[in-house]
Amino acid sequence: MSAKPTKKLKLWELERPDEQTYKAQPKFPLVVVLDSIRSLSNIGAFFRTADAFNVERLVLCGITAQPPHREIHKTALGATQTVEWHYEPSLLEALEQLKNKGYKICVVEQAVQTTLLQDIHGLAGNGFVLVFGNEVDGVAQEALDMADYIIEIPQFGTKHSLNVSVCAGIVLWEFTKRYI
Repeated sequence: MSAKPTKKLKLWELERPDEQTYKAQPKFPLVVVLDSIRSLSNIGAFFRTADAFNVERLVLCGITAQPPHREIHKTALGATQTVEWHYEPSLLEALEQLKNKGYKICVVEQAVQTTLLQDIHGLAGNGFVLVFGNEVDGVAQEALDMADYIIEIPQFGTKHSLNVSVCAGIVLWEFTKRYI
């Protein structure tokens, strides 16, 4: 049995909201915190992924560069204009503020005791902060100490980790499923 032919959609056929409509629509209660992300391309990818998954906002911490920057814009493809964001020099202060607002802190990291990504649907809480760390050093230990949950993506190959922006896409999709 052969598959029926299908037509690839053009961009204007995707029926995505315009920038103004997107900014006004209710967001999922997900805040993405970047802990000293070095790569400008990764930062841009976080913006684009945050737009795709309708996150509430990004918080850029530590050495994470901020828009406007040509290299960030190259991968963000305009998402720096649609995704709410702000810079907070101190990761711990940012997490403390969010925790005080009732968010559950979820650090995405490999650690001794973790919750595997496929098991997050039973986590208590409605609003979540997802913390992603530096490409070399990961998330700061102090952030792990503050975490309500440490989330790990199971891996089955020889490498010890995924690219941080790839990791974000996987994790954000799983958390987004809670709200759709």
